[in-house]
Amino acid sequence: MSLIESPNRRQVFISIALAGLVGEIAFELYAWLISPLLFNVVLQPSNLVIALTAKLTGIQISHSLAFPIHFIIGSLGFGVFVYLIRLFVSSQVWIAGFVSGVVLWFVAQGLLAPFIGRSFMMDFGTYTQSSFIGHVGMTLLMARLLETFLRYSKKRPILQES
Repeated sequence: MSLIESPNRRQVFISIALAGLVGEIAFELYAWLISPLLFNVVLQPSNLVIALTAKLTGIQISHSLAFPIHFIIGSLGFGVFVYLIRLFVSSQVWIAGFVSGVVLWFVAQGLLAPFIGRSFMMDFGTYTQSSFIGHVGMTLLMARLLETFLRYSKKRPILQES
C-alpha cells in the first residue's frame, strides 16, 4: 500500500501520532530498563536536550522539562520523519524503519553530540552502541505500526475530512 493513498490528512496525523507514541514509549523502556542490562548504561537523551538548550539559548533547563521535550520530539518528530522516509525511500516498511533509525542515530551521536562538545559518535562506546539499538528499534516499530494504522484507517476511516 502506498502511504500517499492514505484516506485523509487527519488519519495520517493520527496514525503518525499513535505510531510515534508507542515507538517513543518503547524507546524509553529500552533506555531505562533494557540498555542497563545489555550495555550497563542508561540512555538519557534529555541530557542532549539540556546541553543543546544551554548552548543555543544560554538557558539551563531541568531534566523534568527536558524529558517531555525529548518525548514530544521523539514521538511526533520521529514519527513524521519515519513517515517521510517511508514515502521516499522504499515500499518496504522495514527498510524505511531501518534507514530512519540509522539517520536519527547518526544525527544524535555524529552531529549533535560533537556540537555540544562530545566526541564524534562518542568514540563508538557502549552508549553509542546502545543508542543505535534504541533508535533503530524504535523506528522499526514506528514504521511497522504506521503501516498497520494507515492500512486499517483506509479500510475503516478514523475521522472523516470536514
